[in-house]
Amino acid sequence: MGVSGCGKSTVAARLAERLGWDLAEADAFHSAANVGKMRSGIPLTDEDRWPWLDAIAAWIESAREKDRSCIVACSALKRRYRERLAGGHDHVRFVFLKGDYETVASRLAGRSGHYMPLSLLQSQFDALEEPVADENAIVVSIERPIDEIVEEVAAKLGSRRSSPPSA
Repeated sequence: MGVSGCGKSTVAARLAERLGWDLAEADAFHSAANVGKMRSGIPLTDEDRWPWLDAIAAWIESAREKDRSCIVACSALKRRYRERLAGGHDHVRFVFLKGDYETVASRLAGRSGHYMPLSLLQSQFDALEEPVADENAIVVSIERPIDEIVEEVAAKLGSRRSSPPSA
């Protein structure tokens, strides 16, 4: 979890490969209307996000019902979003990829082919509620190399291939 451009998709893909877990990219769950708003530089509201979060939560629940571990690359910026995604299951863990505005902005500026414009980054930082201790999130600085981040997260999650699902 984290703001756009923090490395969620890259870390999630490498972590899923490392652990042998299923992977979903939360961007794929957005409605065409949500994508259109973001492409136009309009921040999403909570009302825009609820159906999106519910679709992701359903995917996580489906994996859980199949006894499959999974990873979702998702912004999950607010605590209530994370609670909705977890669906009351304590075994759903969040990995917060933490970085400052300047670092993330420089990454977004160099990214092409994504609908999320740099102009919306500040709105994401404004909306961000960093996980607190009782959420039991894994917090990792994005200032480190991707491989180090993946290894740290894998170690904290436990490298078992049959671990409980994760978001």
